[in-house]
Order: sequence, then C-alpha cells, then structure tokens
Amino acid sequence: MKKNLILVLVAVASIIIGGLGSYFVFGNSNVNKEDPLPKQEKSEGLRGVYDIDKNINEKTIDNYLGRSDTVYRDVRMLMDSATWENKGGERELTGFVEGFEVVPYAYLTEFPQEYVDQKASENVSGLYKGKTLFSLDEDGNYVANYKESMEVLEYLFPKDKYIFIMCGAGGYANFTKQMLVALGWDKNKIYNVGGYWNYEGNRRISTVNNHDSKTKYDFWKVNYHDINFDNLTEIK
Repeated sequence: MKKNLILVLVAVASIIIGGLGSYFVFGNSNVNKEDPLPKQEKSEGLRGVYDIDKNINEKTIDNYLGRSDTVYRDVRMLMDSATWENKGGERELTGFVEGFEVVPYAYLTEFPQEYVDQKASENVSGLYKGKTLFSLDEDGNYVANYKESMEVLEYLFPKDKYIFIMCGAGGYANFTKQMLVALGWDKNKIYNVGGYWNYEGNRRISTVNNHDSKTKYDFWKVNYHDINFDNLTEIK
C-alpha cells in the first residue's frame, strides 16, 4: 500500500513538473493571441524618427507572431541593388522572421529624392530605379502607374487586418507605412516593428547556404510576393 502511494505521488509530481516546464518553455513565449495589441508608441531617438514602435519591435516581436488578426510583411528585396554593406547592412535577404511574407517596398513606389540624397551622403548608392506600382508627383502624392495598382496593394496589405512591417533597419518599413496611410489605410493598424538586422528573437529562418564552400541563398524558403509589371495595365 505504501509502495503504491509513493508511485502515485511520484506520478503526480512528474505531471506538475512537466506542466510547469512546458509553461516556461512554451506557454510564456507568446502573449495571448486574443489580447488587444498595445497602442502604438514611437521609440526614442533615430528609431523614433523611423517610427519604429517602442512596444512591438525586434526585441518583442516573437510575442506577437501567429495572430489571426494580423499580417506580417518584410519589405526588403531578395537581392537589393543598393550598397548596404557600406553602412553595415546586407544586400541579400539572409534570413527573415517566421511568419513574415516578403513584399519589396522598392516595387511599391519610388524613393523620395531626399532619401536618395541622404543615402548617398552615407555612401549607400544603387537604390532600385525600376518599375513601381505608384510614383511620387511634385507635391509628394502617390500616383498609380497601373490600373491594378490599388488592387495589388490592397491584396498585399489588407485593410481589415493589423499590419506589422519589418525591413533591414526600419527605413523601408517607415516609407511603406507612410505610403499606406497616405492612400487611405488606418495608421493605428500599421506597426513598424523595426529591422531584421537588429532582430533578437528565436524565430529566425536563415536563407544562407554554405554547403559547397560558396555562399548561396535558399530563397525557396521565402514566401515572396513578386510583382510582374508586364501583366499589369500601364496608365499612360
């Protein structure tokens, strides 16, 4: 009888310890996905200038992944033409945060001239100058280049969802948010969550492949939204 009691106590203790272990390993890794998101609050300093959120960013984003009311967008290019290495960044999309889909900002609209000049002063040149869904007019308004431009944008950035935007350092994400807001999106539903280069979480998916002693990139891992401009109807 005493032996049976000991076995029962050991079993109960194992269940309790296992449950606590699961809680600390898994249960505490995410905020309840039904909880309201914290209101947007700008970070301090230059990060605030880029409108990177103080509460949801590279340090905390893991806690907000997998929400059904949110879409996750990384607005870098697979291979950026700009010389980001001159500023400590990367041209290649060497990895991304799990759950983020890649929609290059460079395909959405042209870069403001002041941004091009700023990057040139920082020894970053070669920014993308190809086709885009929208152009900027002299007053800074976004003008559609194709009849389907708004349809494409609304599909990639659904208005009925919260939108978390990430890029390399936060600049492309900031421009994407500015564009969406200018075109009618609710600014309170769009979060600039910072830059992948500063990511501190545990949900990183690497695209780097060094198996053959030569660096290659497994871009097949990326949920990538290419825009085939040749299939769109240009507005002339």
